[in-house]
Amino acid sequence: MTSSNIKDIIAVLVDSAQPLTSSGLGELSNRSEADREVLEQSWATIEPKRRQQIVSRLVELSEDDVELNFDEIFKYCLKDPEPEVRRRAIEGLWENEETSLITPLIYILEQDPSAEVQAAAATALGKFTTLAEHGKLRDTHMIAILKVLLTTLADTARPVEVRRRALEAAGPLSQHEVKEAITWAYEGSDAKLKIGAIYAMGKNCDPDWLPVLLKELTSTDAEMRYEAANALGELGEETAVPHLIELIKDRDVDVRLAAIQALGKIGGKEAEECLEQHLISSNEAIRQAAEDALEEMETWQDPLFVVSDTFEVDDHRQ
Repeated sequence: MTSSNIKDIIAVLVDSAQPLTSSGLGELSNRSEADREVLEQSWATIEPKRRQQIVSRLVELSEDDVELNFDEIFKYCLKDPEPEVRRRAIEGLWENEETSLITPLIYILEQDPSAEVQAAAATALGKFTTLAEHGKLRDTHMIAILKVLLTTLADTARPVEVRRRALEAAGPLSQHEVKEAITWAYEGSDAKLKIGAIYAMGKNCDPDWLPVLLKELTSTDAEMRYEAANALGELGEETAVPHLIELIKDRDVDVRLAAIQALGKIGGKEAEECLEQHLISSNEAIRQAAEDALEEMETWQDPLFVVSDTFEVDDHRQ
C-alpha cells in the first residue's frame, strides 16, 4: 500500500474540524526522516488540544497494533509546550528501550515544570532499572539513573507523587542504597511514599521483604492491601499463598482481584486448586480473573516456554 502524501496528512491534522481516523493516523507510522521534518515544521500550527488528541490516539494505536511505530514522533513531542502532550509522548515510548532516551528522561525528571510529566519520566526510567538489574545496561547508565531517582526521592521540595514514582522506578535495583531508600520510605510518615515502598519491594524481588508484605495484607488501607498483594505476586514466594487465598475474601473487589492475579504468578498446587474453585464464582470479574491467572500459571509451567537469556539492549531498534 502506498503511503499518503505527508502534506495531505498534515492538512487533516491541522484542521480541527476534520475527524482523526485510525487509518489516517496510521499513515504516520514509520515515515521517512524527510516526512517527519515536514511534520515537525507544521506541528506548532496545530491547536494544543488537537495535538493532545493526536498523540493520545497514536499511543492507543501503537498499543493495539505492534506493527505501527510512532516513536520518532513521540520523541519530538517530548519538547512540546503542552504538558499533556509530553506526558502522553513518554507513555508512547514505553516499549522503546533505546539508551538514547535515558538522558532526555533524566532531564525531564529534573527540569520539566509539570509534576505529572516528571512523574511519567520517573516511571519510564523504571524500565531501564529493570534492564540494568538483569545486566542489560551499562553501569554508567545505571549509575546516572540511580542517582537522579534517589536524589528526587530525597528532595522534600518535590511533589510527593514524583518522589513516589522515583522510588518505585528504583525498586528493581538490588543496590543497598535502594533497599535503604525503600525502608526509609516505608517507615516514614508519608502514606503515599509508604505505598510506593510496598510497590518497590515487589519489584526488588528480595525475600527479606516477605514479612512486611504479609503484614500489610491486613492493613486498614485498601490501597496498601492491593499493593502488598501485587508485590507478593512479584516476589513469587509460595509461603504467601495461604495469605493470598484468605485475601480473596476481602471486602474490596480490587484487592480480591490482585490476590487472584498474585496466585497466578506464584503458582503451585494450593494456588491452582483455589483458582479453579473461583471459576464458578457468582462474580464475573472474579471468574475472569481466576481464568486469566490459571492461564498464566499454565504458561509458566509449560516445558516449551523458555525465557531467552541472550537478549542484549542496543541503542537502536531493529
